[in-house]
Amino acid sequence: MAHERLPLNRFAGTGWTQIPKRLVNYLNENKVQYEILHQPKDWSTQKPRRGDARYYTKVTIVRAGHQHVVAVLPPNSRIDLKRFAEVGEPVRLETEEEFKWLFPDCAVEAIPPFGNLYGLPTFVDNILVKNDYIIFPAGTDTDQIKMSYHTYEGIVQPRIGSFTVKVDSRIPE
Repeated sequence: MAHERLPLNRFAGTGWTQIPKRLVNYLNENKVQYEILHQPKDWSTQKPRRGDARYYTKVTIVRAGHQHVVAVLPPNSRIDLKRFAEVGEPVRLETEEEFKWLFPDCAVEAIPPFGNLYGLPTFVDNILVKNDYIIFPAGTDTDQIKMSYHTYEGIVQPRIGSFTVKVDSRIPE
């Protein structure tokens, strides 16, 4: 059967199992060093170790005018839409139903912070710029990628700004 080699469809409720080829190819073509961190199936219920927490990122999809935007922020933050509106367009958070089709090779809760791979602008909160490295979702329910922040910024070329509000003070900046 032709579909046997395809990854499981996250939208069918079976879980996404393969890191998107476009992400791995992009990293390899740019000759960057990165490390794939494979986590146990139940990793999302575990908290990152306190010292590592500030290096993790999360991705939120924002609608700015008529455009989808990838926003990358620390895990202890949420987007301040008033600050984010400084992009010059009316903004709002997108629902999963509104954006999941944009990332057909990713689990919705594991979108990597590479809007450029999906034809979308990427914005990074300036708190992350301070990090030596970042750890981000790799498109699956069980994988993350660790790489130098400087390298990430060099290949993605995101817009950087201050657009988050800290919501969990237990995670240091």
